[in-house]
Amino acid sequence: MRAARSVGGLLEITDIPVPAVTDTSVLVETSYSAVSTGTELMVLRNGGTAFLGYSATGIVREAGKDVDHVKAGDRIVCYGAHTHADYFLAGRNHVAPIPDHVDPQEAAFAGIATIALQGLRQADLRFGETVVVLGLGIVGQLAAQIAHAAAYRVIAMDLMETRCQMLEQAGLQNVCRSPEQVQERVREATRGHGADCVLICANTKEHRLIDQALDWIRDKGKIVIVGDTNTEFTRNKLFAKEAQITISRAGGPGRYDKEYEQEGRDYPYGYIRWTLQRNLDEFARLLASGRMNLKPLVTGVYKLEQLEEAYERAKQAPSETMGTLIRFGG
Repeated sequence: MRAARSVGGLLEITDIPVPAVTDTSVLVETSYSAVSTGTELMVLRNGGTAFLGYSATGIVREAGKDVDHVKAGDRIVCYGAHTHADYFLAGRNHVAPIPDHVDPQEAAFAGIATIALQGLRQADLRFGETVVVLGLGIVGQLAAQIAHAAAYRVIAMDLMETRCQMLEQAGLQNVCRSPEQVQERVREATRGHGADCVLICANTKEHRLIDQALDWIRDKGKIVIVGDTNTEFTRNKLFAKEAQITISRAGGPGRYDKEYEQEGRDYPYGYIRWTLQRNLDEFARLLASGRMNLKPLVTGVYKLEQLEEAYERAKQAPSETMGTLIRFGG
């Protein structure tokens, strides 16, 4: 089978054997795999050697004997396996079933959406509270839609007009083009108290976005860092509001835990309510119920052999690139 990998920073499409199923894994025939351009270009830029991709949808061809929530023939979504391949092997806690009526192109964003969802979990918002989503790349777009589906008051911002328009196409109204606009919308929405949380989804080291966020939040508000951003801030701004700053790590509890990911062990439901796998389940539910509209995010569909072209477009025209997919099969 074909698989994409970085070899010392060079992209290679290679032939490798179809992986063998273990007791706690599933073999999936890939339908669509979403490109995470930020992560994948970083691997290439840093000269890493690794198989690529982590967010996809496909059909289970074989399931291990200890996998009880999906079976051969089921459609699934995945976060965490190497998905830029004709087939991928995923641990039982890396997949969730998804109904047949869901568009597979939208389903392919499951892994990236789970990262956005976990950022909102870290925000720990309540019904009716106000969140500012700063940065409307693919993670920010998904975070804003999930927050909207959860009935939070969502104010979003990006400097790129095309990204703002994409979110508006998805049905969100409070989309801002400047920090000044955000300040005014926050004032109106909260009667001057400030937002409950700012979710920083931007990937930039050029601006002190935490300082910007501190201007927008309420007293004792929270800032959650999801993107790769400058983490410097003015101490007195933080002190004045007794604010919290936290960082969101990937898709939820279980990520980077060998026993959870590789051995298929789960955390007790009553103690760890939202794990990586349960976050995946929730994304599948939101998508299946029609509470998200991801079609406007699809800006390019490529074959695996065109992956280099997809990366180049992302580098040369970031304002025109959002959801990039690799299509497998016919």
